[in-house]
Amino acid sequence: MTTKCKNCPLHGKNLFKTMTSEELAAMQRFKVGELTVDAGTPILMEGSNAPQLYTVLSGMGIRDLALENGERQVINFVFPGDFIGLQAGVLGEMSHSVEARTRMRLCVFDRSEFMGFFKTNPSRGYDVTWLAAVEEHFLGEALSSIGRRNAMQSIAWALVRVFMRGDALGLVSNGEMPFAFTQRDLADALGLSLVHTNKTLKKLKERQLASWNEGVLRINDIDALAEVGVTSADTPMKRPLM
Repeated sequence: MTTKCKNCPLHGKNLFKTMTSEELAAMQRFKVGELTVDAGTPILMEGSNAPQLYTVLSGMGIRDLALENGERQVINFVFPGDFIGLQAGVLGEMSHSVEARTRMRLCVFDRSEFMGFFKTNPSRGYDVTWLAAVEEHFLGEALSSIGRRNAMQSIAWALVRVFMRGDALGLVSNGEMPFAFTQRDLADALGLSLVHTNKTLKKLKERQLASWNEGVLRINDIDALAEVGVTSADTPMKRPLM
């Protein structure tokens, strides 16, 4: 059975702004169903003209971009509450791919109704603009990390960002959260070699700051890790939920 928007399990999470009854009703009309996919399933393909947009209800995924030399650049990690497919909705095709890293459940929206939905619900259009601006800010911060932080600083920065996002989503318990990615994913996101990433993670573990084993990320001292990453451990800003 599909989840009614008014009963969405994400509404009570600290990361998201409260929605009015009118906004919930509008989203319910916009929603056409739900999709469940297994780990490893491509959700959106680079260059595709996908007919659907999605909001992640549960699970984790990855956004990446294929390079002409056969390598790839991981753009970011996908978590519950993320709105995916916006590029195809605006530009007509995806410039990157999205793949499930765990079993995922997705709210499905019809892309052909995208513009009409925002004409009749302008406040929701502003929310999408806000989400796009936050995404741009994150990518700028990630680029700065690649260009100006060393490997230790970059990995510490990334783990702090992931952990604080997970905490706001209620995924953290006793200093641990599920993190269903690989060291290769992290290396490709930060422009590092796999060997360098592995050695740096071992150093963080030796310093008893963070450890990552068998899909579980543990942070022992978030403030100390943030200091290493030349960043802050601030709670993420509340964001709209599409």
